This record gives sequence, structure tokens and C-alpha cells, in this order.
Amino acid sequence: MADSLWVGGAIGAIKAVAFFCDIVTYPFYLILQRPWEKKRLSERTKAVSVSKESKSITYRSVLPPHNIHLTLLREEINTMDLLVRYLAKRYHTRRCLGTRQIIAEEDEKQKDGRLFKKYVLGDYHWKSYTQVDQESTGFGCGLRILGQEPRSSIVLFAETREEWMVAAHGCFKQNIPIVTIYSTLGDEAIAHGINETEVTMLITSHDLLPKFKKILSMCPKVNTIIYMRDQLKHTDTNGFKEGVKIVSFDEVIKMGEESASKVVAVPPTQDDTAIIMYTSGSTGVPKGVILTHRNMMATLRAFSDCVDINEEDVFLGFLPLAHVLEQAVESACLLYGVPIGYSTPLTMIDSSSKIKHGTKGDASVLCPTVMTSVPLILDRIYKGINDKVSKKGGFSKALFEFACQYKNKWVRRGFNTPLINRLVFKPIRSILGGRIKYVLCGGAPLSPETHELIKNCLCATVLQGYALTETTSCATVMDMCDRSLGRVGNPTTVTDIRLVDWDEGNYRVTDKPYPRGEIIIGGDNISPGYYKMPDKTREDFFEEDGKRWFKTGDIGECHPDGVFKIIDRKKDLVKLQLGEYVSLGKVESQLKTCPLVENICVYGDPTKHYTVALVVPNHPHLVNLGNTLGLTGATFEDLCSNPNVEKAVLRELGEHAKKCKLEKFEVPAAVKLCTEVWSPDMGLVTAAFKLKRKDIQERYQHEINRMYAS
Repeated sequence: MADSLWVGGAIGAIKAVAFFCDIVTYPFYLILQRPWEKKRLSERTKAVSVSKESKSITYRSVLPPHNIHLTLLREEINTMDLLVRYLAKRYHTRRCLGTRQIIAEEDEKQKDGRLFKKYVLGDYHWKSYTQVDQESTGFGCGLRILGQEPRSSIVLFAETREEWMVAAHGCFKQNIPIVTIYSTLGDEAIAHGINETEVTMLITSHDLLPKFKKILSMCPKVNTIIYMRDQLKHTDTNGFKEGVKIVSFDEVIKMGEESASKVVAVPPTQDDTAIIMYTSGSTGVPKGVILTHRNMMATLRAFSDCVDINEEDVFLGFLPLAHVLEQAVESACLLYGVPIGYSTPLTMIDSSSKIKHGTKGDASVLCPTVMTSVPLILDRIYKGINDKVSKKGGFSKALFEFACQYKNKWVRRGFNTPLINRLVFKPIRSILGGRIKYVLCGGAPLSPETHELIKNCLCATVLQGYALTETTSCATVMDMCDRSLGRVGNPTTVTDIRLVDWDEGNYRVTDKPYPRGEIIIGGDNISPGYYKMPDKTREDFFEEDGKRWFKTGDIGECHPDGVFKIIDRKKDLVKLQLGEYVSLGKVESQLKTCPLVENICVYGDPTKHYTVALVVPNHPHLVNLGNTLGLTGATFEDLCSNPNVEKAVLRELGEHAKKCKLEKFEVPAAVKLCTEVWSPDMGLVTAAFKLKRKDIQERYQHEINRMYAS
């Protein structure tokens, strides 16, 4: 009680001081920050309808293209090959791609006596735009010397690193389509992509090379593997299938540079295939999405219009380059001369698992200003911030909550809060190097709560976008001046967005207050279709008036300023026994912000009147819950299987659902706590951490049946 009174009094005093400061400083901030301008830019019309029919409305951006966009059009830079040549000519010796040096790997003793391997890291080593152009040219020529023919595909199967980009651009220069496959897929899915594209050559890395000792037995046509070296360890090339040639990445570049005169370059055209990107989709086997040079350049022109960056910025690259979002954003950054420093989740921040205690993670050394993310990562940061603040005690928690509320109030009015940013949020901002300006988020819906907290704590602009691999990661992106939450932005400068009635789900373009319907995307960024899947291509794609369109299956609504909000998905919509429609994705995105939830999959049986949920619980929070129930010392597995714990978690979800204003029928009536953390290598989530519902349902069908039976 005494602590509570003290905290309340202290926060009350801080509020009084803040109120006094507001009165004194308001005129100065009003003049300096010009909030009316921010409000006007945020609310201005960004897209308008260009075609309206009884069952559809088509929208187009009214925002002007930036100079880079116009330059690419004017100078006819319309393939990825021409892009790299243009960048080398424009930026010469400026930093382009950077990798942090690994000096050594040492054992570090933990408090419990166990030893863990930790890296001793140096500085970033950089290659200039000219060097990247030369190395990619050499690599492309080296591939030709090894027997790779133009227009014959090659698999690029490696983690995100600088050699990935060099290899990709080397292939583009020789009109060699690259087949990208997520490194987290299982052996059979990897073999499927290799065999379907009939490749004879693979590019991989030191860490992933051993996988092929087993996979090669399923891939009879492969005769050459190129591997990227590890900084410390020697690569063992023994024990592979007989007759398969194994060559290092550096050897291929050297081979190409020495024999370049023997190679007649075959540059690509706009309509040649640049990438066949295998998606670890949320349903079915991986599909190969064909992306042409026209598709890629359209997306780059659009992305060049979306952010205000320059040569002084730095990009932190860590998401999979096999995902088109990361590849497109990195290429767009290079357009502006922004250097890319590569990292991994194991070394990104000072507390990452491979960082030696007392040394700095990659972000602290690189001090990036721009990065991409997916909602799951931001959700984890959101929970991590809240957990850390809660552990500091009552006053710290109350101060943090006051700072967030205070900042929200003034940001909504168009003001910034420099003093609060420095005093409260600076330590959080410093986790990622202290200079982050933009976080570009895609891959799945981002909850408004996470969006707002991350924006406040990092003192950065969080830009949410919406797109698919089939649209080359380009459809809508939030305008930099848009201060709203929960929306995915307006159509980019190269796309048209159409809403079409979906009668089954009761979504129509005549709905009030906003038109609603299935989202159809059109433009030069739309893929020609799926590789060797003509029926599926005809089902999802179509041509109209010389423009290619893709049916997304997502349901959106368009607001008066031309900004879209994703409200549902055809495959996620379940009609319960009593006729209520439940959007599973919407419910999951809300419940995922509950501190107890690490991940969640909601399931609805149409023959029942309620939903159930599979929950991956947050370990520390579940232990705390167990302690309150008198289960001190119980293992994580025991807690997950305890019926009383399940009931307590269900109550917590119910309370959280009320805060999120979910309808009663949307709230799961039973839960199963899962001890396994769902990861891409388990096959239960995609590389972008979207749920693979069918696989999750099959894995947990017994538990789902049990929940409904109870």
C-alpha cells in the first residue's frame, strides 16, 4: 500500500511538471514543429477511384513519383543487369555491401557452469559498388565457364549474406534465372524445387552444404555445387554423391575474371525470368512464383517512391533474401546509395546468443537507420519491452506507461516529444544502435498496439505494407506522413488496387461507411504465374486491357483518403453453427498481444458454435502463472498439460479479448498449450512466420478433437 501511494504520488508530481512544461513550451513547439502541416499531410488523399462498377471499384495512387523513379524510366534501366551497371557508375567507391569480421570463436562459461560457443567479432568490412559490380560480373562469367547456360535456372540456397546478392546479380548479368528456396524448408520440399526446375547447378553456403549429402540422392540432374566459405571453419567437401563437382564461391569468381574474354554475355530482356521464388505458403506444397525483370524493376520504382532515404542512411539486412520483400527493399536501398550491413538473429543485438558477454552486437556497431521486419519479430520486441519494464518495479512501470500515454497524446496532435524520447525511450532505442529512422514491416498483419509501441519506443516511423510474392512484394505501402494505425497504406505508384464483391462473406463495394471486397492487384509487378502450374495460374491470374491482375483472396476496405485496411481472408473466414462469421487471422492478431501468448492458432469447426485455440505460451509468463496457482517448481511441460493452468490461460485470453473488443463468439472456448515453439523448420509456419493452418491442424488434430469433446 505504501509503495502504491508513493508511486502514485511520484507519477502525479511528474504529470504536474509535464503539464506546466506543456503550457510554457507549447508556443515554441507549435512554431518549430508545425503540427497542422503533419496533420494535413497525414490526412491528405493518397489514392482515388479510377473505375467504378456495380460489383467493383479500382483505386490508383495520386502521389507523384520521386526523381529516382523518373531517372530509371528516362534512362531505360529496365532489367536488374542494367541496374547494377547504373549503380556502379553512379556511386563508384561508396560502401555497398558489408559483412562483420569474425575473429574467433571461444567458449564462454555461463552462471550454471555450462560452456557456450561465442564469437569474437571485429568491424564491418565493406565492398564498394564498383567491387560488387566486378565480382558479380566475374561470378556470372564463372558460371558460364562451368557450363551454366543462359535461360537455364540455377538454385540459390543460402542464408542472407553479401555473397547472396553478388551471386544473384552475377546470374542476372548472364540471364540465368535464380531459383530461391527457403533454407528452413524440409529436405523433400527442397528436392521438389530442385527437380521441378530441372537445375544442374546449386549455390549454397558452408552451413547448408552438408544438407546435400542426403538431398542429392533425390536430385539426379545436379552435377555441380558452389559453396560460400565460412570465415573460420574449413569446408569439408568429402562424402558427397559421386560425380558431383564441388567448387568454392571465390574460385568461381576467379575463374570468371580470368576467362571473361571467352564468355559472350547474354543480357536479359524485360520479359525474361529473373527469379523463380518458391514460397513456403500457408497451404499445400511450395509453389514456384515466376518473377521477370519487368516485375522486379516495377517494384523497385515503386519502393523508391515510398521512403525518404539518402546516402547517409545504413540498412540492416537480416531477413531471408529468399523472401522477395527483403530482396526488393535491399535493392531499393542500393538505388539511393544506402549501404547494406548484414547480420543474423544470433549476432544482431548485444544480448544475442552468439555475442560474447561485454561485447557489441551487429546493430550497436553498424548503427543502422533502416531495417525490415515481420510482425512476429515486432510482437516479440513489444512483449520483451513490457516484460523488462514490469520487472523493474512499480515506479518504472508507471513512468513508462505515463510516457507512452503522454507521447501518444501529442503525436496524435502532430507533435514530437524530444524530452520524453531522450529521458525514457533512449535506452530502448539504443538496443538497435540508437539511429533507427524507418522500420518497414510486411508479411502479415501488424496489430495497432504493437505498431504504436514500437513506433514510440524506437522513435521511428513504422511503415506497414501489404503485398504477396505473386505481386513481387508490391501493392500498398503506408505514406511516410500517415500517422494512423492498423492500416496497410495506399496503392504504390505502379499498382492499381481493385475491390470486388465477395457475396459469400457478405463483403460488397456498396457497404457503408467504407467499400469492402476481395483485393485484386494489377500492374507491371504482377507475376506471369506459377512455374509448371497452368491450371493454378489461370485460376489466380488474368489479363484485362493489357494489364495483368492477381486475385489475392484477402478482404480489404478502402478509407476516404485512399488508404486500405486488411479486414479478412477468404481462407481464414469460418462460419460457425449459429451463423456467425469469425475471421481467424483477426482474432489471432489481437490475442497474440497477450503477454502469455508466444504464438496462437485459432480453429473453428463449422458444425460447432465456438472456436478453440492452440497456444504456444510465453515461458516466463507461464511459470509466473504456475506460481500463482501453487505449482512452484513445475516443469514447462507439466504446466502445459495441467488442466488448471489451461483454465487460467483461458481466463487471461478472455480478459485480453475484452480489452481488444472482440465479440463473445470470437473468443476461444477451449485451449491446448503446446510445448513446441513453432518455427519454419518444423513446417508449421512459413519463413515469414505466417501460420500454415493445414499442417498445424494435421499435427494437432487429436488435441482439437479433445477440446471440442470437452
